[in-house]
Amino acid sequence: MRKISQKEQVRLEDNLYFVGTIYESFEALEEVMGKLKLERPLFLVYLAKKAFAEEVFKAAGEKVPLSMETIDTQAQSYIEIFNPHFH
Repeated sequence: MRKISQKEQVRLEDNLYFVGTIYESFEALEEVMGKLKLERPLFLVYLAKKAFAEEVFKAAGEKVPLSMETIDTQAQSYIEIFNPHFH
């Protein structure tokens, strides 16, 4: 394993903080949308959070967890419910 420099360590910590802040924002949006019972916006926030997580995994050079891959088939059915002309 390669040892990283102090500068790389600081940059990594900054990036992790930024990613964590974005994730927490998605969580807060989901909570608010759920309490307001706004199903369509809640689902859209969910999809955005999922896409963000996939990009973070890709940027880190890791394989997307299986649970995220299987969500795509579930998401397709919800998209069709909210937008029957989607295709």
